[in-house]
Amino acid sequence: MADMQTLHAAFAARIDAVLNALELEGVLPAGTPRDNVAVEPPRDPAHGDLSTNAAMVLAKQAKTNPRALAEKIVDHLKRDPDITDAEIAGPGFINLRLSGDTWLRELRAIAALGADYGRSSMGDSVTVNIEYVSANPTGPMHMGHCRGAVVGDALAGLLEFAGHDVVREYYVNDAGGQVDVLARSAHLRYREALGEDIGAIPEGLYPGDYLKPVGERLAEEFGATYKDASESEWLVLFRTRAVAAMMDMIREDLALLGIHHDLFSSEAELQAAGKPEAAEAWLREHGFVYDGVLEAPKGKAPPEDWEPVELPLFRSTRFGDDQDRPIKKSDGKWTYFGADLAYHLQKAEKADALIDIWGADHAGTVKRIKAAVAALSEGEGKAIPFDVKLVQMVKLLRDGEPVKMSKRSGTFVTLADVVEEVGKDVVRFTMLTRKPDAQMEFDFAKVVEASKDNPVFYLQYAHARIRSTLRKAGVAPSADHIDRLGPDELALVREAAQFPRMVEAAAKAREPHRIAFFLGYLAAAFHSFWNAGNDDPAKRIIQESDPELTAARLYLADGIGQVIRNGLAILGVEAVEEM
Repeated sequence: MADMQTLHAAFAARIDAVLNALELEGVLPAGTPRDNVAVEPPRDPAHGDLSTNAAMVLAKQAKTNPRALAEKIVDHLKRDPDITDAEIAGPGFINLRLSGDTWLRELRAIAALGADYGRSSMGDSVTVNIEYVSANPTGPMHMGHCRGAVVGDALAGLLEFAGHDVVREYYVNDAGGQVDVLARSAHLRYREALGEDIGAIPEGLYPGDYLKPVGERLAEEFGATYKDASESEWLVLFRTRAVAAMMDMIREDLALLGIHHDLFSSEAELQAAGKPEAAEAWLREHGFVYDGVLEAPKGKAPPEDWEPVELPLFRSTRFGDDQDRPIKKSDGKWTYFGADLAYHLQKAEKADALIDIWGADHAGTVKRIKAAVAALSEGEGKAIPFDVKLVQMVKLLRDGEPVKMSKRSGTFVTLADVVEEVGKDVVRFTMLTRKPDAQMEFDFAKVVEASKDNPVFYLQYAHARIRSTLRKAGVAPSADHIDRLGPDELALVREAAQFPRMVEAAAKAREPHRIAFFLGYLAAAFHSFWNAGNDDPAKRIIQESDPELTAARLYLADGIGQVIRNGLAILGVEAVEEM
């Protein structure tokens, strides 16, 4: 894997070297902690290229005021040939301006590394298990699943690019009552396939047409054997067949979005293998489960039939939850939490860190699952980082009006319908144009609109413009004369050079939408650069009378296109060649 030190990390190392020198000079005490020293772009680009708070956070240890320490740091930094200016701002921030050669070297690095520009070894091959989608296997994927699917898949791509080993997992909830309802719904369609007039779909069964092919296959396989049989004779068999058919459908729907999981874990298989029992035994052994009685429901009188029952309880209050949680019901069956707890223990056996992508409606479960993983960490004597990302639903509109349900599903708009209408890339990128925990509207008309107000179009158009220019130029991109690039061109390089730093920051925060935001800013900067040529012909990329300058500007444009492609590849979006 190609790797590089980001420009920001390189200058952070230079500032670190200056601090080492100040320790030798006695300005700073030896071994002064530097954990809070930051090197990053200033909020206002007019203030410079980089800024550091070193003097602000180290002045106390140096027993001086920040500006005085900043002066000593600046004295050293001004000796660096790649730093053209170092000035003190406000109470002691240090703003740096970098030489043009610094940005030209970065432009060459983009060209040299190509698809690996921005790739990092920060993850150090730490294995991260990301569980996402995990929709009940009772029907086709719908847009309620879409956002979490895209966020999870983009996060997987981001963490891989940042040096992690990633396992993409789907947890199949095939042990609950909903799959019995699926089996009964499939049996109804089976009878229909055998010629029976089933009439209206009874309340409580799944009404969608997607079950018709399932019924037809069952009729072909079993004939009329189970047409009039009692439920006990066919329920398990039909449940197994129907779940398998639904999972095939779900895989096909996800493939339309370019999503492929590495692992499908079955809740039914988990329970059949005795994993919940093993988890309970382990938790009891480590003192995390005890037999106790739940308190009566708070805030209201308990139901008349409520009575205290002794249940196995997990000590989730020990890890910040508001009450201990039962892992079994009074009838001996596992609670959802009990099964989920065992599942997370299973995941942690093979991964160094866990991430779950859940719908916002699961917010109430976060504390108890985090408590379970914290118990595992304590019991194993090693930290198992665990993060839950909550994703809000998407409101579907068409020209501002709510979209009607799909005939195929009977109750919702299917993912396949949406992808067929607007395309995979539009769906994926749009899902990442807002933070996952923010509400989102997906308007079919707006997401395909050819305007700068549409972030998908605006970004794709930037890349298509670059590719079109390279095809039409008649001159090959060349670094031979990039020293002729001026301030406007170098400003564009500065924008692109944020990409490696953004990859690492987004990976640390587990937030792939940051890459989408960055690409939006980069596209806007390129369009601004392009539009300047409309007003001033001397600023156009192609200068017919000056092939050397043209080749240099093409080299720049090609570099910007490369960064856009790299960012889109992380997000699972293709960069279009023409529009």
